[in-house]
Amino acid sequence: MAKHSMNCHPDTPAKIVQDFTVQIERQGTGRIWIRYHVEVPVDDLALGLPGEPERRDELWRTTCFEAFVQAAGSDSYQEFNFAPSSAWAAYSFTGYREGMAELPMSSVPELGNDASESHFALEAIFDLPSELYDKELQMAVTAVIEALDGTKSYWSLAHPAGAPDFHHPDCFTLRLPARAKA
Repeated sequence: MAKHSMNCHPDTPAKIVQDFTVQIERQGTGRIWIRYHVEVPVDDLALGLPGEPERRDELWRTTCFEAFVQAAGSDSYQEFNFAPSSAWAAYSFTGYREGMAELPMSSVPELGNDASESHFALEAIFDLPSELYDKELQMAVTAVIEALDGTKSYWSLAHPAGAPDFHHPDCFTLRLPARAKA
């Protein structure tokens, strides 16, 4: 499984992050597995307090790991947010930043993390909407990393020109092939 390098937006400081990679796997059950691995002095990272998994809005205001998923060629997409605290969110959009609605989930995303003095990693397994099970997918993989001093950096596999904008079509650079039909 390939590791993909995350890139810091050029207008935001990456002062505490030494390296950031992500691994993604499409599972045969209509699920996505993703692992975000940040090389960072973990004591300098704003992680929040661990808690029970709960759906919560505005996770992007602090350290948050995100995945945007759409069928190849579609304007509609889904956004999944995962916090180190085990909070999560899922939304659907009809187009670029349009028609936002809470995305019904068949199950709560499975979240786990591990850390050492020099890294933080978050793994998430989440269900895709059934209409995406057999489609070729485009993904934008993104994150907000907040240092304890409040400084935020914005990470993605690719960034559009201008201010950080994870919803922008230029961020949807990762392709996952359609599942083989049984």
